[in-house]
Amino acid sequence: MDAIKLLFSSDIGLLSVFTVAFSAFFVVYVYGYAKKKMEEDAKNAEKK
Repeated sequence: MDAIKLLFSSDIGLLSVFTVAFSAFFVVYVYGYAKKKMEEDAKNAEKK
């Protein structure tokens, strides 16, 4: 319990939480973007 309290009360802890959350969001965003582009490219390849 002390670890969680320290994580959310110190500057470095908050920076760590923000970094992990941002990284997770970025991975999900890039995955969705890449998947959308791959599907779009597959549709364009079928048309040719």
